[in-house]
Amino acid sequence: MSVVHRGADRRHDRARLRAPATTLAVVAALALGCASAVLSSAAAAPGASASAASADPMAARTRVAVNPDATTMVLLYFDLAGIDPPIDRWVEDDRRVQTARPADKAAQRNAVRAELEAAFAAVRNIGRLRLSVSNAGLSDYDPGYQEFTIGALSPGSQFDYKALSHGVTVQFVNGETAQHWSVPTAQAELVRDRTARGGTQLDVQLRIAGVQPGAGGGTILTSIQSYELRAPDGSTLVRAKVPQGG
Repeated sequence: MSVVHRGADRRHDRARLRAPATTLAVVAALALGCASAVLSSAAAAPGASASAASADPMAARTRVAVNPDATTMVLLYFDLAGIDPPIDRWVEDDRRVQTARPADKAAQRNAVRAELEAAFAAVRNIGRLRLSVSNAGLSDYDPGYQEFTIGALSPGSQFDYKALSHGVTVQFVNGETAQHWSVPTAQAELVRDRTARGGTQLDVQLRIAGVQPGAGGGTILTSIQSYELRAPDGSTLVRAKVPQGG
């Protein structure tokens, strides 16, 4: 997986263009420096009705994939898009099949096919992703807006995966809101001190919202649900839930 994050021009008519700022409380760990906690997996909403699931086909997808590899993401894209994956071609392109002795090719084809079919079956009903980023791209503090910007959550950020001759990109539909971390001026210096060495880490939980097909792959659109930002020493800076659009 490769991560691309491009910070938006924060001074370009921002008051007019930006969504309402997300107000996030700095957790007690900011002052105490306690160790970071592991984000909990999102659970399905209790009592979700069948009618709601039919209105939103993603609502029935309750499984969570944690830091999935590129092959999983490509297979997940095919499943989400309702497209049959080209397993026959993938089998023939597999190096194990190509290099097998003639007498062994049939058995090797069967083995590779079984592996791919099992992997494709394993992505069914995945509707949420938990991804870890080693560098969150935390900006300098903006005293005017009393906030930091998390570059890895910005609208221009994306997670890129390539496997099985296909490319899949994960993008955010609510990055404009999620990227803003509001911090009181009095606490901003403490954040700067704790992140001075760089390498601020990020765990983010995403809900899959849909897909956009593309040549040689496509895009999985997601909504940022929550995240945890950690200092280079692993201690938690903030845990936040991102308000969802109505």
